[in-house]
Amino acid sequence: MKLLLKTVAFGAVAAALTACSNVDTVTRNAPLEAPRIAAVEQTQIVRDYSLEAIRFAAPSDMRVSEANSYYPIADVVWRGDPLGNRLEQISAIFQTSIQAAGENLTGATPVIVDVELARFHSLTERTRYSVGGVHSIKFDLTVRDAATGEILEATRRIDGDLAALGGYAALAADNEGQGQKVRITAHLTQLFTRELTGLTNVVTIEQAGS
Repeated sequence: MKLLLKTVAFGAVAAALTACSNVDTVTRNAPLEAPRIAAVEQTQIVRDYSLEAIRFAAPSDMRVSEANSYYPIADVVWRGDPLGNRLEQISAIFQTSIQAAGENLTGATPVIVDVELARFHSLTERTRYSVGGVHSIKFDLTVRDAATGEILEATRRIDGDLAALGGYAALAADNEGQGQKVRITAHLTQLFTRELTGLTNVVTIEQAGS
């Protein structure tokens, strides 16, 4: 009999504790001030541009290297032009490429294309005529309305890397008139044509609720 009473008493205590635990769990899980998931909306806009002007800039603290090592530690390495002002030479490449891409832009909105160089690390002579590598090209692109100055496409980082020929392939390309400068200019022209024509997705993030 005593054993039965103890069992019943223990069961009552356990039930009470279980009830408390359930209440506590419900309280902890209640959404008091929990932030709500953000809503993401994608809007497609049609690029309807014509090219009005090109503005190229490079930070004044960019490191330029003329060292003929395999991989100079620098922001700018360029050997596709005779020795000279490398940033001016690179600016000319971008100007030529964007201008060529602009020939495909026949839209109703004249635009200014702003480019700020972040990296232009091509190959040294030693690297090009041996192992080859990658033309590492990175820059920031902004598109503005030429009439109002309004930003039509906010600044975004563009990765313009291009596989670089090496050894006999580089020599053969030179003999065919397809040196570094020609290949990079053609590559950037295609890149700018793609970036400035057609449809683009604009992602808008809004907080759901307040």
